[in-house]
Amino acid sequence: MAGHSKWATTKRHKAVVDAKRGKIFSVISKELTLAARAGGGDPDMNPRLRTQIQKAKAANMPADNVDRAIKKGTGEIEGVIIEELTYEGYGPGGVGLIVEVTTDNKNRSASEVRSTFSKNGGNLAGAGALAFNFQRKGQFLIAKDKTDEENLMEIGLEAGAEDVVVEADHFEVFTDIGDYDAVAKALEDAGIEADSSELAYIPNNLVPVGDSDTAKKVLRLVDALEELEDVKSVHSNYDIDESILAEG
Repeated sequence: MAGHSKWATTKRHKAVVDAKRGKIFSVISKELTLAARAGGGDPDMNPRLRTQIQKAKAANMPADNVDRAIKKGTGEIEGVIIEELTYEGYGPGGVGLIVEVTTDNKNRSASEVRSTFSKNGGNLAGAGALAFNFQRKGQFLIAKDKTDEENLMEIGLEAGAEDVVVEADHFEVFTDIGDYDAVAKALEDAGIEADSSELAYIPNNLVPVGDSDTAKKVLRLVDALEELEDVKSVHSNYDIDESILAEG
């Protein structure tokens, strides 16, 4: 169910991905810098960096941008200090949201995230207020036209995936954090491109959103947060039946 909601969000955002190209490049650039800073600039020796390079290629990010971001991380060229931050908050209907940020100005990020929650019917919560209701897992969402269940099961489980879930129009592959890079590489080697791949916060329990007005407010808040320059990803425990969005 969590993956189903994530899948719907992923497909909705893909429709406007070109309009957000600059934002996408900015997020990936920061991730490349962080990965290189943590594990060096050689993707063969740095799985996290290798995964980010794959994302950069999938987004058609220019090679010069990729190289510059990596060199900022290794210190070969001067760059600003980038930090990783996590914010927790509540949206309309009591849904929980975890917002991951990569930023060179944490005061700006905090102000923008807080303001976005407030303007869209939500509010920030203290650290740890929601995190205990989520599990940190690797998550891959793959459209059914990319592969078949038997092939994906064989590749994913052999590489260390915990589970492969079959939904109506897509597959969900879940991994332990430590196995995320191995599964990402196995999928890449097999030529299977994930529509979404990340270290996600998977909710233990979902919050049903039963009316169209609240559902639209929740999705507006998620969209507004994801529009922010410093926001890398937004995770939520909402359970929205897409059919109700046509109501009202």
